Amino acid sequence: MNKFNKRPEPLRLFLDQVRSPWKFGLFQLWKLPASFFSGVRVDSLIPEACVCSVPHRWITQNPFRSTYFASLSMAAEMSTGLLAMAHLYRSTPAVSMLVTRLEADFFKKATERIFFTCADGELFYEAVNGTLEDGFPRTVCARATGRNSTGEVVADFYITWSLKAKSNQSKT
Repeated sequence: MNKFNKRPEPLRLFLDQVRSPWKFGLFQLWKLPASFFSGVRVDSLIPEACVCSVPHRWITQNPFRSTYFASLSMAAEMSTGLLAMAHLYRSTPAVSMLVTRLEADFFKKATERIFFTCADGELFYEAVNGTLEDGFPRTVCARATGRNSTGEVVADFYITWSLKAKSNQSKT
């Protein structure tokens, strides 16, 4: 039995939209233009894990001929944020999400495309369902590990997300 079956249809719809290059490209261009122009891409997305990558090129470089940490941060954040969005997509009530903390460790120069993997989908699933059930906010500290093409770890990012169900109070 699928562990992620509380809301299977919205999850499937979200995954299909992100996996569509033109739909997600338009979303990125409209809502995340820096990531679009930097070349941040979604390489893989399933309910349990997400892989996003960022290239090393002129627009993402720093003066030391490696990928600028902010460009690496965009790909790392996207790999965690898409997992959160997948599990809260079309939830009732809506769930808001916000980065509240970011920590990073850098181990090697990023001089080629770096692939960030976050395998914390289950943590987001539990947090979203928890806040939907009782209305109390949840936090998730997700880990995104960046590797180069040979599998060497370039950086580890720890991104803390706050998830909170919005109240259903009507506005007067």
